[in-house]
Amino acid sequence: QVVSENYANPITCLFHVLFKASALAFYILFSLFVKSFVIIFVITVLLAALDFWVVKNVSGRILVGLRWWNEIDDDGNSVWKFECLDGESLARMNKKDSWLFWWTLYLNAAAWIILGIFSLIRLEADYLLVVGVCLTLSLANIVGFTKCNKDAKKNIRAFAENAAQNAITSRITSSLQSAFGI
Repeated sequence: QVVSENYANPITCLFHVLFKASALAFYILFSLFVKSFVIIFVITVLLAALDFWVVKNVSGRILVGLRWWNEIDDDGNSVWKFECLDGESLARMNKKDSWLFWWTLYLNAAAWIILGIFSLIRLEADYLLVVGVCLTLSLANIVGFTKCNKDAKKNIRAFAENAAQNAITSRITSSLQSAFGI
């Protein structure tokens, strides 16, 4: 009997999706029915910024075990910093949580791109500004988590190689000990 895997963190998944959906829904609905650009700009960008923060600092850690940030060093260079769980913990992450995290991250950016195309077609440069800010926040998370994921995969590979090496060494040691009665 196959047991379907459930979400390990349903509340985090809900808020991960809710903030993305709220920014998109507010922008779409209010630009159709309300003609106050200032209200649409402020609230949509505020919701997108909340989404950026939640993804970067909460749902990224909980759903996929990753965290990233960017610092400026003493020489004025931009330095990317990545943090991830250890290899064993990353391997145990819930697949549904991970799937939801990555798909909503990319679909959100795709939705903002489509809305940007509509703003271009309608020649609404002011609404294109809102879309541009929201898309920039979304793409920043995509770039950060993609780089962090590549770094995490290197860590998982190193963990697996180290575990295999330790297992082989342990096996050889125990074989030698039993052979020589040590």
